[in-house]
Amino acid sequence: MALGETNRLPTHVTTADAPVIEIRDLHKAYGELEVLKGVDITAPAGHVVSLIGSSGSGKSTLLRCANLLEDSQQGEVLFCGEAVTWKGSGLARKPSDAKQVTRIRTNLSMVFQQFNLWAHMTILQNVMEAPITVLGQDPAEVETRARDILNKVGIGDKADVYPAQMSGGQQQRAAIARALCMQPKALLFDEPTSALDPELEQEVVKVIKDLAAEGRTMIIVTHDMRLANDVSDHVVFLHQGKIEEEGPPEAVFGAPKTERLQGFLSATGAA
Repeated sequence: MALGETNRLPTHVTTADAPVIEIRDLHKAYGELEVLKGVDITAPAGHVVSLIGSSGSGKSTLLRCANLLEDSQQGEVLFCGEAVTWKGSGLARKPSDAKQVTRIRTNLSMVFQQFNLWAHMTILQNVMEAPITVLGQDPAEVETRARDILNKVGIGDKADVYPAQMSGGQQQRAAIARALCMQPKALLFDEPTSALDPELEQEVVKVIKDLAAEGRTMIIVTHDMRLANDVSDHVVFLHQGKIEEEGPPEAVFGAPKTERLQGFLSATGAA
């Protein structure tokens, strides 16, 4: 397929066993700078896929393309078997169906590195906001669910405080609770622990491990090799916008094949 060619797959091909997220031959550029150079990622239901690699390798960009926060120039993005439809080509390519984008985004909850909580709202209000305003759900039902989730991530006693009154680890757990309250089909984590001190990092790692144990579908961009090893079904090592190596964690971390992956793991202390 030539760079910029528009999507020609049928829009509605959802099947019960289709992956929650599938990316085929994805290319993403910022002007002349090509950040992703033909990447394929599949996240089946109940699986955890971790993206690892050096800074600038394209990990976060790939995650943002999966959530349609960034427009790609070539390739396919499918959600539960449904292909995103596009208009235009090259750097002008955009999704053609705004309702489709909204529907997909509401089923893919993203947790960012910097929490992104609303400072003027309590933690409970932060968690309840999107299901009520975006999904139009009953506030009483949402509140019950939100309080249950806050208890689940270990900050039920912080429901009525404001983000500034909490530690970074508590704020990140609140951000995870906010994502979960949308009842998404998949969770996307963009370096969820990199802004935290090591002690606070472990609070968040425990929550992510618990979610993995529940069988949640997740794609995790992480610098934490131990986390990737512990929770992943599949690990993808990106280098300069391409997949250099991928496989189950025991293969990627236990028997890396390429010199680049061996060097990366050695530099991160994971070798």
